[in-house]
Amino acid sequence: MRILHTSDWHVGKVLKGQSRMDDHIKALAAVVDVAKAERPDLVIVAGDLYDSSSPSPDSTKIVTRALSALRSTGAEVVAIAGNHDNGAALDALRPWADAAGVTLRGSLRSAEEHLIEGVTAGGEAWRLVALPFVSQRYAVRASEMFDLSAAEATQTYADHIGRLLARLAEGFGERTVNLVTAHLTVIGAKAGGGEREAHTIMGYAVPSTVFPAGAHYVALGHLHRAQPVLAPCPARYSGSPLAVDFGEEENTAGVSIVDVTTNTSAKVRDVPLCAGTALKTVRGNLTELSALDTGDAWLRVYVAEPPRAGLREEVQALLPRALEVRIDPRMLPDPRVVDRGAAARAGRSPGELFTDYLRQRGHADEATVALFHRLHDEVIAES
Repeated sequence: MRILHTSDWHVGKVLKGQSRMDDHIKALAAVVDVAKAERPDLVIVAGDLYDSSSPSPDSTKIVTRALSALRSTGAEVVAIAGNHDNGAALDALRPWADAAGVTLRGSLRSAEEHLIEGVTAGGEAWRLVALPFVSQRYAVRASEMFDLSAAEATQTYADHIGRLLARLAEGFGERTVNLVTAHLTVIGAKAGGGEREAHTIMGYAVPSTVFPAGAHYVALGHLHRAQPVLAPCPARYSGSPLAVDFGEEENTAGVSIVDVTTNTSAKVRDVPLCAGTALKTVRGNLTELSALDTGDAWLRVYVAEPPRAGLREEVQALLPRALEVRIDPRMLPDPRVVDRGAAARAGRSPGELFTDYLRQRGHADEATVALFHRLHDEVIAES
């Protein structure tokens, strides 16, 4: 059978105040085009369909239309919730999904709910363990739901996930293609730059040994960089179809195509996607920046100029698509060599202290000091 594995759509993402809706529409249309060309039997969306747990109506429209379009290619479609998704809200869409022929799993229910079965057009049977993102708190509840012992229920997050997957994998068959999809951080995998830090730290990381050895393929979501995972069975992150922030500009956006049978190893091909507006980081002084041709990319700019009032506006006048403007760190003094005694408070006015603060950081700008004095005087006058 053939599988299209995608994840981490993050529909609804706003980058420095700039909506990415058009980019997501283009990226997901490109995913659908791949499905039309590759004709997979099954499409797996491994979590983080949305960027927010409270998606807007427009975001919901984009996601549901993309899922419907993928289903219309003839493939079965299974999507699970990620840590950015609201699992209960995703489950609330299940009546629509059932009518559309799409399988959604937003939050943990009974074990039977998370073992999904199907048969390809060619008659090949498959079984999929679909494990949505589980917080540490709900991992304990899930352990109780799956009838684990009291001793087992006091283990670490990784222990809980391992036991849940082992319990679900009991439904694997000897003559079926056995699959797993989960939204997890696996120890040893490389973060892609845009994941929510609280859910990628070691407390939420699991060893690859949690995956059942009998699985033919594990479709992972959460880390936005496409990469294999060394595990007892073939396991992989597909990466995101669109770079969601500047930390991901070096990632190759795409999806994974997997060919697998009951008696052959999974063969994976990455299909790159080039849809949506590029993200690009540029550096230089104002003269250098003025000579750049950055096309229609959204920009993060490191400006090699001494800090001063109005510098951001000057940069954005040169590069109107600059969403983020920062001072090049090389232009700032080393904080380790700042004179700690120079800013002693005793007997000094707020204006003097502020001026000294700016001077220590290489930002001694008359316009900024004048603005401080004006604001300070207004505050004093109102008090």
